[in-house]
Order: sequence, then C-alpha cells, then structure tokens
Amino acid sequence: MATITDIAKKAHVSIATVSRILNHDDTLSVSDETKLRVLVAAKELEYVTLQQRKQKKKRAKRLTFAIVEWYKYPALIEDPYYLYLMTTVERQLAKENIDMFKFINIDGQFVPSVDTPIDAIIAIGRFNLVQIEKIAQFSQHIVFLDSCPDATRFDSLLINTELGTRLALQHLYDLNHRKIAYIGGKVIGDRGGQGRDMRKMSYIEFMQDKGLFDEGLIFEGERLSYNEGLCLASLLLESDPRPTAIFCANDTTATGVLAQLDQRGVRVPEDMSIVGFNDQSSVKFLTPPLTTVHVPMQFIAQNAVDILKSRVSGLYELPRKLYIPTSLTIRQSTKEIPLL
Repeated sequence: MATITDIAKKAHVSIATVSRILNHDDTLSVSDETKLRVLVAAKELEYVTLQQRKQKKKRAKRLTFAIVEWYKYPALIEDPYYLYLMTTVERQLAKENIDMFKFINIDGQFVPSVDTPIDAIIAIGRFNLVQIEKIAQFSQHIVFLDSCPDATRFDSLLINTELGTRLALQHLYDLNHRKIAYIGGKVIGDRGGQGRDMRKMSYIEFMQDKGLFDEGLIFEGERLSYNEGLCLASLLLESDPRPTAIFCANDTTATGVLAQLDQRGVRVPEDMSIVGFNDQSSVKFLTPPLTTVHVPMQFIAQNAVDILKSRVSGLYELPRKLYIPTSLTIRQSTKEIPLL
C-alpha cells in the first residue's frame, strides 16, 4: 500500500508538501504544476487516505439486523397482515446482504435468539414501555413499523390510514352510495393497551363532512378477524333500511363479511358494495375480487432498511417519523347505484 513518502519520492517534493496538497491546504503556496505532479503520483500509486481506508473497512463490514415481532402466531391465523409485512422485511434484508435473526418472546419479554452484536432492530407491531426498554438495551438504532411509541428516540414508519379511508369512502360516494356502514374492531395503542383506530375516526369525519353520519351504521367487534366479520355482517343485515355499501377496517374482516352476505343471499356488488383495507395478496381471488386500500409493503421494507443503514453509518442523528401513502385498488366488489 502506497504511503505519503512514496508519493514524495515520485513527485520530487517534501513529505509535508504532499500532505498539505492531499489535504487541500489553501494556505500552501506552490505552483499548479507541483500540485498536479503530486496528484498524478498519488493516483498512479493508488494511494488511499486513512479516512478512505476507514470508510472502506466500515462499508465492508456486514451488518446484522434483528427483527422483533409483537404478535402471537395464533393471531396470524385470524389476520395475516403482520406475517406478510415480516416476510417482506426478511426478503429485503436478504436482498441487501444483511444478516438477520429474530428476538424470541419469553413470558412477554423479548430477547435475542442468538448471542451476537446487533447493529439495528426492526420492531414490527405494538410494544409496551417495559418491552421497548428491554429491546433498546441491545441497540438504540430501532425503527418501529406500524407504531410510534417515542418519536424523540426512535424512527417509525406509519401507514397513512386516514388517506386510505378517505379514498375508499370517496370511491363509494362517487358511486352514489350514501348509506355507508363501517365494520371494524378494537386495536392496540402505540404503547400497548386500548388504542384509537384512525380508520374509524376518519370514517366518522368523512360521513359528518358529507352530512351522512349515522352512529347506527358503525359495527365494531373485539378485534379485526374473519369471525368478527361474519358476526358483525349478520347484525348489519338486520338494519332497516340496509346500507348499500360497507367499508371494512381490514381485508380479513371484509372476507368474513363477504362470506356472511353470500350465505344470506346478498349479492355483491349488485345488492351491496364492499371495500377492505391492506390489499392482501389473496383478496384478488375472492368472489368477487375485493376493492381495497393498498398498503405498499415492499416500500415499507425498503424504507425501514434504508433508515437503519443511515443510522448505523452516522449519516443522521435525529429520529424520523414517516407516513407511508396508501392508494385504492378497485376491483369487482363495488358498483355504482342510482342516485336517489
């Protein structure tokens, strides 16, 4: 490996002159010819500065990220949203040649499954304060997906559920639906405990803005699941008059709603239009294929990894809180009706 001494000999100048030229010392008084001779010699000798060698060594180090999942696997049977998100994150880490392992849940406490240094952590879901402090002991570089427990310390990526809800309801409104029901369930807050579902809040705001709000059109269960969708749709069908459209808080609930409507002989979309939320890969195969709010999981995974790589490299220090935009995927479960 070439040194400053080697460059000085090749360019026929002093070591001090080489050092000052390579460090761009504006106070050095030498001719342009001398500067050029030094720079050419450094290039021919493939000289690398100490800072460049350190950066190269740092870049060559293979990163290790850990994934922490808040959910219990039985819950994934009811709603696989977090499973899809987790597998998308895993694929992104593999694509970027980042080593990955998972934390394991032991009596509500999350601990690493292997004993190895952790560069950063991707936390998927909602965690209470005790769990968060335990996780933070292993790395301060944490990005939370789908929650923001502490915007002063940690990065977070949140879904813009308000935008998605308004897009779904505006779509139904443009199809002349005025009696639009909401089917949802209780959700966990950013730090555990009961939380507010912004889909429900945005539904209420939209319907109030249009002068259409009717509290009797809100059907809410204990959680978001297929079975809750079945039960709540049964209650909804007892309404008189029935709504002409339903906005469901997620696709799993919407799938249960569709099943109940089919059992009761209610045609979708001829008799009732349905919109879901998340755009799970399976809903395009339902009968009929489901109109739903699309959540860009690949985009979430890419941003999560990019944020943590920037944190580890020291490119920025302040935590980020990003809202991921949603869009509407229109399929055959919605239909225009005559405007009464």
